[in-house]
Amino acid sequence: MKKEETLMSAFLGELIGTMILIVFGGGVVGGVVLKKSKAENSGWIVITMGWGLAVAMAAYAVGQFSGAHLNPAVTIGLAAIGSFPWSDVPTYIIAQMIGAFIGAVIVYLHYLPHWQATDDQGAKLAVFSTDPAIKNPAANLLSEVIGTFILLLGLLALGANKFAEGMNPFIVGFLIVAIGLSLGGTTGYAINPARDLGPRIAHFILPIPGKGSSNWGYAWIPVVGPIIGGTYGALFYKWAFEGVSTSAFWIFTIVVAAIVVAALVSNKEQSLNVYKKTKATL
Repeated sequence: MKKEETLMSAFLGELIGTMILIVFGGGVVGGVVLKKSKAENSGWIVITMGWGLAVAMAAYAVGQFSGAHLNPAVTIGLAAIGSFPWSDVPTYIIAQMIGAFIGAVIVYLHYLPHWQATDDQGAKLAVFSTDPAIKNPAANLLSEVIGTFILLLGLLALGANKFAEGMNPFIVGFLIVAIGLSLGGTTGYAINPARDLGPRIAHFILPIPGKGSSNWGYAWIPVVGPIIGGTYGALFYKWAFEGVSTSAFWIFTIVVAAIVVAALVSNKEQSLNVYKKTKATL
């Protein structure tokens, strides 16, 4: 009975924490991109600060109950290095997905009059989920791998340091800001499968005026990329910082190397196609 109560507390913690994350994170994007918002066009720095504070506030709210993973990539990454039980992974991921969906619905309700006022379908989708600045699946996947690799590496490194009591979630929030400012410009830095997929489902279901496509063709990238990157980041930390080498680390090293090669080849082909089109118009 005691075990069930603990799991339920963790489940609700992840659900509520991820809901808070999306309310603040999706909310700041809505404020910046939706028409007639008082925060309209306030820019990328505002968005990254909003997401950073979203993570910090969510972690402060539920950290004591669930550890505030708020992200399947974090949950799976920690499980991969033995810092979290695999048996609890499905519970956490389900809670994160539900919380992300509910958070997206709250954002939709908050900006209710602004959907009609906004003609740009891409802007409406951006409130819920990510899309690439330049469409190149292999390169986009690599961006999400790199961003989430840094996230898990940073989280584990921060966890090994001592901060003033209560400061850890705030520092983690600034890690999110740093990733967004430095690495987020390519794909919008999902670095979290639940953060992207849950709200994308909400975008698909909700009666948003003139919303357009939910871009399901891209949806796999902010799910697969963060899981690979997060797992590799955790395994890399154990290898580089603690001297623990496992077969999983080397397998993921090969996987990431293959993604790097695919991105380089894809980028070269894309550049060649652009060159041919430009030459043909001259």
